[in-house]
Amino acid sequence: MKVSEYFGENVFSRAVMQERLPKKVYAEVMSVVEHGGQISMASADVVAKAMMEWAIEKGATHYTHWFQPLTGVTAEKHDSFLSAPDENGKEILNLTGKQLIMGEPDASSFPSGGLRSTHYARGYTAWDMTSPAFVKEMACGTILCIPTVFVAYSGEALDNKTPLLRSMQALSQQAVRILHLFGNTQAERVIPSVGAEQEYFIVDREKYLKRRDLIYTGRTLFGAPAPKGQELDDQYFGVIRERVGAFMKDLNKELWKMGITATTQHNEVAPAQHECAPIYCTCNVAVDQNQLMMETMKRVATQHGLVCLLHEKPFAGVNGSGKHNNWSITSDLGENLLDPGKTPNDNLQFLLVLSCIMRAVDRHADLLRQSASCVGNEHRLGAQEAPPAIISIFLGDQLDDVVSQIVSNADSIKLLTSSGLDTGVSTVPVIKKDATDRNRTSPFAFTGNKFEFRMVGSSDSIADANVTLNAIVAEALCDAADVLEQAPDFSSACSQLIHENMARHQRIIFNGDGYSDAWVAEAARRGLPNLASLVDAVPALTTEKAVRLFTKFGIYTQSELEARAEIMYETYIKVTKIEANTMIHMASKHYIPTVISYTTRLAQSITSVSAACPEADLSVQRKLLTQISDYLSQASCALEQLKPLMERVDSIPGVKEMALAYRTAVVPAMDALRYPIDALELLVDKSAWPVPTYGDLMFEV
Repeated sequence: MKVSEYFGENVFSRAVMQERLPKKVYAEVMSVVEHGGQISMASADVVAKAMMEWAIEKGATHYTHWFQPLTGVTAEKHDSFLSAPDENGKEILNLTGKQLIMGEPDASSFPSGGLRSTHYARGYTAWDMTSPAFVKEMACGTILCIPTVFVAYSGEALDNKTPLLRSMQALSQQAVRILHLFGNTQAERVIPSVGAEQEYFIVDREKYLKRRDLIYTGRTLFGAPAPKGQELDDQYFGVIRERVGAFMKDLNKELWKMGITATTQHNEVAPAQHECAPIYCTCNVAVDQNQLMMETMKRVATQHGLVCLLHEKPFAGVNGSGKHNNWSITSDLGENLLDPGKTPNDNLQFLLVLSCIMRAVDRHADLLRQSASCVGNEHRLGAQEAPPAIISIFLGDQLDDVVSQIVSNADSIKLLTSSGLDTGVSTVPVIKKDATDRNRTSPFAFTGNKFEFRMVGSSDSIADANVTLNAIVAEALCDAADVLEQAPDFSSACSQLIHENMARHQRIIFNGDGYSDAWVAEAARRGLPNLASLVDAVPALTTEKAVRLFTKFGIYTQSELEARAEIMYETYIKVTKIEANTMIHMASKHYIPTVISYTTRLAQSITSVSAACPEADLSVQRKLLTQISDYLSQASCALEQLKPLMERVDSIPGVKEMALAYRTAVVPAMDALRYPIDALELLVDKSAWPVPTYGDLMFEV
């Protein structure tokens, strides 16, 4: 079957709505989607009926308000289309406009950071009309999913979607002001677009089920390096293995059926690591689709006897996984505000937008770093494999030179151009080079007509990152519009503002090696924040500067910001505690008993050989027994220190203080337990080792 025959077949798309809805109702729906407002209840009833009938034709029996609570994953409660039967006992299938627009899930069991009292359970979901409904084909049946926001009884956002929609609205309003100043008065909206490149690992399910750490935490808490890792660079873009290829084939089909334009698949750098990348789309739809992509990856992998690992660092010593958040802003007339054109030095509008982004990122580098903070990213950011924890902007040689000339007040701005690249092969045409190279070590890189935010973790929702991006840029554009709307000479004032922004915030530009120690020192000299940990980054949410930013545009209230900070601390504590308890369980129930048994057998062997042949040289066996016994003793001591330490830390009042103690005391204690266990893995006979090794997991798929 051709892709065109089934692409988007499970999406209640605009085309489907246009076909199934009366013209007047369809026009009303589109008006609300594009301009805001409320749909009438009469029209909602019509849409609900058409949506239900379409879903039933697809085999659906239930519907759900599909939302994104502050857990990092999606949530759904399935309700049947069935209502009370008629007098003859015949079933009645129904979905009303009221049911479509609003739902009422129990909010008491979701993270809220104190936004509602725990003895109150009420929460509301409300239809996000800008994101299309879809059906999911699941083991429990086919379910109609209605994308929604999720708010508390008192109106506070309990999800990722609500602030995202607020931020998109704020950015649009301020960007339109800028476009109007440049004479584009026809533009009514500016839409942030996103394409999220998703990295992941694939392992064998049977081996996965033998690793308690993978099951409970998503990453290996123990594990010695395999003899071969990624040293030869032969995994990246290599031939996709058959079993993985079969998984990718089915994954693509499932994603395409849901209208997700997955276009790129390839092996990533680390063994067993891969990537799937979609075409960009509207910001909130991209967030929805990325959540669906992660969910679908896990489901399809299981069908192939595999497991998809989305943790940022499932294996120590090899590259971790993230997702590159490719962000751009485009008007409803199709104008990309980040398109520099052929002569960016003469493109005043582009230079103004660029200068505002420089201002936004420099002014709110701490917030941007916080937006990419999740517990798994603790093990990835700054680890010589991913963007550093220091925020900087990469512009490339051409734009960097333009900025430098503007800052120096050059009379004329000359543009660096690129020449063709001659390969020296007569049958290969001369390659047209871009004006600049790419920098894979930069956390926020300009890549032609968009910015690539590379810090987001592979398991994390991209919502937070895009809320922050939209908000900080909205503020910078707002401040620019405030100045320029009052200027008697727009052109002169605009040039002056560009100069001031670039001069004041040029420090945020760095085109060098972001992994180098020299950059750490240079960033400190420039006064750029270096927030190494989630625990260090969370306070950025509740600073006076952040509260002023988010409340100004109605994206977050102060209480919503404080709640999210509390939730992040609580999540860090809970995840780290689960990891520590898992280590204790595995060390005491698996590793230490195995090693004791092995040393016993080894000692018995030494005794037996010595008795049978007193003159035999047993120095190798005795040395091995001594080494193993020493590491076993270290492991036992580390284990006994970790248990009471956790009890002491758990008694600390205040989630911030407890989170800090977990990071500074418990995590090092966990590392101290891991070290001797990993050393023992290299000494104990593999046949005796209780769990699959790194080599088993990463190379035997």
